[in-house]
Amino acid sequence: MVPEAPLEDTGAGLVAAGDGWFVLNAREGRWRHQDGRAERLDFEGEMDFSQLGVSLYVLRPGEPIGLYHWEADQEDFLVLSGAALLLVEGEDRPLRQWDFVHCPPATRHMILGAGDGPSVVLAVGAREHQDGPGWGGYPVDELALRHGAGVAEETNDPAEAYKHFPDPVATRYRDGWLPGP
Repeated sequence: MVPEAPLEDTGAGLVAAGDGWFVLNAREGRWRHQDGRAERLDFEGEMDFSQLGVSLYVLRPGEPIGLYHWEADQEDFLVLSGAALLLVEGEDRPLRQWDFVHCPPATRHMILGAGDGPSVVLAVGAREHQDGPGWGGYPVDELALRHGAGVAEETNDPAEAYKHFPDPVATRYRDGWLPGP
């Protein structure tokens, strides 16, 4: 039998504290705040899921999930509430609640908040090629740069790509980030 992983309170929210199955309410999890980017709940906590990454993002209008990039593994996104803007292969596409975005390997993309208020986006990504030099990269893209979600020089180094962002800070969920009671 697979054991249940205990949840540990980090002071900034709950995270799984071991291997095994678990149930974690998004409002009780440990979120990450980073000025200029979306609020992020990484359901993995301190553990790295070996096959699939799952994160929940709350984006204010104009805030990107990250920087325009491509990965060697597929990524998928579901807009749970609000409006968003997809930048994909040099084009933009408006997104609304319940729009699903599939990005096969090597698709250049990024999602930003749009509309009049926050949007909530669920992101899921495969992990087969996550580590190592062939994971993906950050290409230069004029549209992404105009939206503040691009790099001026192509790189495969995340630290280089994100050097102008402050380090993320662990934080508890704040009322109003997610819709509903």
